[in-house]
Amino acid sequence: MTFKRDGDFSEKERNRKVSRSKPETVSKSCTCGDNGRAEDTRLARRLEYITIGWNLVEAGVAIGAGVMAGSISLVGFGVDTLIEIFASLILLWRLWSVHYDERREQIALKLVGASFLLLAVYIACEAASSLLSKQPPEASLAGIVLAALSMLIKPLLASAKRRVAGLLNSAALNAESRQSSICAYLAAILLGGLALNTLFHWWWADPVAAILMVPLIVKEGLDALRGEFCADCQ
Repeated sequence: MTFKRDGDFSEKERNRKVSRSKPETVSKSCTCGDNGRAEDTRLARRLEYITIGWNLVEAGVAIGAGVMAGSISLVGFGVDTLIEIFASLILLWRLWSVHYDERREQIALKLVGASFLLLAVYIACEAASSLLSKQPPEASLAGIVLAALSMLIKPLLASAKRRVAGLLNSAALNAESRQSSICAYLAAILLGGLALNTLFHWWWADPVAAILMVPLIVKEGLDALRGEFCADCQ
């Protein structure tokens, strides 16, 4: 009886020998990417829910305090917040689908762009009205506290949304995050207008600062409508 040395085995026999010596493994498709995207999408939805919840409070307080104080600036701030809620609702519709959907993405991006232009028109009209009527921003404790809180909360929300937008490759979410940033700027303008009017009686500071923001808001809106927002988010 003869025995074969390792060198005497054929290639086919060696492969069969190795296969018997290793435990069998079952090939499974990896769903890590899908699970990660689903988790990121849920995080994006939570951020939008937080944004809507805060904005409902913000709009109610701003419009109510503005009407009571006769402040055009505060009422305008509240209307801006309502426009931001509209943009958040658009994003929730976009984020209803976990998977990347080019059609939803483009529709959401264009609607967010339209909301930017609507915001720009409103701010321009409101600021022009304030300049023509020479109405200074009215003092309102509720309005001051609200604006200060918005300056703290909105940049945090905007930063978190931009980070998740990068993970999801969502230009629409990235564009919508800019509205949170703009709302923080408007809150700063509101506080600045109140301060400058109180210290130096510069009643025109608030509407002029708001008007200076209009070209930036228009550019953001047009970029979103053209689909040029966040070129690497595809």
